Parts: sequence; structure tokens; C-alpha cells
Amino acid sequence: MQSNTFGKAFSITTFGESHGPAIGVVVDGCPPGLAIDLAHIRTELLRRGPGQSHLTTPRQETEDFEILSGIFEGVSTGHPIALIVKNKDHKSEDYLAMKHVFRPSHADLTYQKKYGIRDYRGGGRASARETLARVAGGAIAKQVLAKYQVEIQAFVGQVGHLSLADYTSIDYSGIQENAVRCPDPELATMMEKEIEKAKELGDSLGGVIGCHVLHCPVGLGEPVFDKLEADLAKAMLSIPAARGFDIGAGFASASMYGSAHNDAFDVEGEKIVTKTNHSGGVQGGISNGETIHFKVAFKPVSTIALAQDTIDIKGKKVILEAKGRHDPCVLPRAVPIVEAMAALVVCDHLLRYRCLADFVQGT
Repeated sequence: MQSNTFGKAFSITTFGESHGPAIGVVVDGCPPGLAIDLAHIRTELLRRGPGQSHLTTPRQETEDFEILSGIFEGVSTGHPIALIVKNKDHKSEDYLAMKHVFRPSHADLTYQKKYGIRDYRGGGRASARETLARVAGGAIAKQVLAKYQVEIQAFVGQVGHLSLADYTSIDYSGIQENAVRCPDPELATMMEKEIEKAKELGDSLGGVIGCHVLHCPVGLGEPVFDKLEADLAKAMLSIPAARGFDIGAGFASASMYGSAHNDAFDVEGEKIVTKTNHSGGVQGGISNGETIHFKVAFKPVSTIALAQDTIDIKGKKVILEAKGRHDPCVLPRAVPIVEAMAALVVCDHLLRYRCLADFVQGT
């Protein structure tokens, strides 16, 4: 009934609420004998964490985590890895006034109707705080992928009306050099000012995150329902505030001739390559060895300081003036979340593929 688990060969199960005692994740399927870099996990959690710049919520969390199982003497045992992060800086009193009010575009109404109860403190499971569990799991998946030289780089490509002209040729070294996490420094400055403006107005902004999966081997993905792009799309659209997924040429493909869209094959040394990459590194639902590149659209943050018309739990019309600490734009903090979900999908398919490859080679 509940869908708190993601993945098959490599899976995560997340638990906890935004204002509960802790958020946690159980990672299952991690191969044994992998040296787990705890510092890397912490770095990834802090990249996602609140209070990292003036553009994010001022909530302060150290994101200190505790490993409960699955790692012995710094090495994975092959058994479930359980990790928790205790919530320390939650202010549940900020939500008391909204206890019986349905916030526009939030999960309040749908959770109430579905379960007959909801955790009004920060959104409970619907809160983006749950994504720290995904990032922790993704940090472990990244360490598995590193053994196969697979690398994942996400970046902010659009905030409001400001957008990169090209999402494919990216200088990855510049992504972490600004608070927005945009690889173009000039555009990043403009984006920062746009977010600050929205914050001053008590409003919010959406945008687009681009993501590249580099050095992905050929053969990841399953026909018919577990196509690689299908699982990537599900992973990305499961992220709070995500509203669109576009891989390769994406929606632009609809206005192209087949002759322009088709990726012609070529040979470089002993390697088969494509001259273009309109497919986004996936053909027939299976990775073709080219860089996998996709985009994820995010809506503006639903909680804003401006007064909004809504109704309460009894159906009475009320004016909502929301309190609490919220991001005026989710994009900068969503970059490591997008990377984590991509890592979980690719790692899952890689381990599934390795089982098939070992069987085929043994026949």
C-alpha cells in the first residue's frame, strides 16, 4: 500500500517527518566490501541542507548522521545500511495557526482526504526535508558508481525567466562557485538578484535543473516498462515541487524532422559513438554509452508570505498568512537531490545489468 521504497537491486526506504524526531533511510543492495566514505555522505547532506546561504530557509540543521547497521570497520557488509539524521531546529509552533487550514498547492487537502489525518507541522512526509534521506542513499549509490567511473553532475539552468542557452556544454567546475549553483557566473548573479527580489516581495520562483550522467556504460535499462528514461522520469517527478521531465531533445523533438533528430552512428577507434545526442544517451530504453542528459522543471515554492485565499477543514473561506521558514526558490538545494535520484536509478540498473552480464558471459 505505502510507497516508501524506491529501486530493485539497489533500493532505499525512507522514513520520518519534517518535525518528527528524525529522518532516516535504509539502503538495501549495496555490494559488500565497499569502503564507505562517511565524509562524502556528510558533504552531500550539507549541499542539500537548509541555512547554507541567504537564498535558502534560515532553518539550521547540522545534518549529523548516525549509521545503525550495514557498515563494519568502514566497509559495507552487504546487509541493509540504516542511517538516521535527528531533527534539531524545527519550530512546530509556527504551524499552529495553520493546523486546520489547507495551504494552496500543498498536500494538506489530499493527505487529509486520503488518510483522514495529517501532520500539519511543516508538511510531515510531504515536506522536502524527507529528501535528505534520498541524498544520503544517493551518496552511497554514487560511491558504488565511482567504481565504474560513472559521474553525475546537476546544475541550475533556469530561474524564473532567466535561462541558459545551452544545457549540453557545461563547465562543471563553476557549479559550486555560487549560491545558485548555475555554471554561468554572469547568469548566476542575475538569478541571485531575481531570487532576492521574490524573497523581498514575499513570493517565490521556480525553474529548471539540468543533469548529466557521464561515462555511463552501454546496456543499462530494461524493456518494456523499466526503460532507463522511464525510471529516471519517475525518480525526478517523485521529488517535491518537480513538475516536468525532459530527456535529450525532449519536447523540442516534437517540432523536428526525423532526419534532423536521428543520431547517426560513427566509430572512434574501437568504440561506436553517435554524431549527435538528441536521444539523451538512451535508445530503446537502454543506455547507448553517450552522456545521459535531461532536465527537470520545478514549480515555485507553494508556501509564500503573501496573503492567499483558501478554506479551512470545515470548508469555511479564510485568508492564509503563512508563517515558518521557507526557501524563496527550491532550485539551489534541489541540485544534490536530482543527482541523488539519478544515482539511485543508474546504480540500480547497473547492478541489475551486472547480474545479466555475468550470466551471459558464463553461458
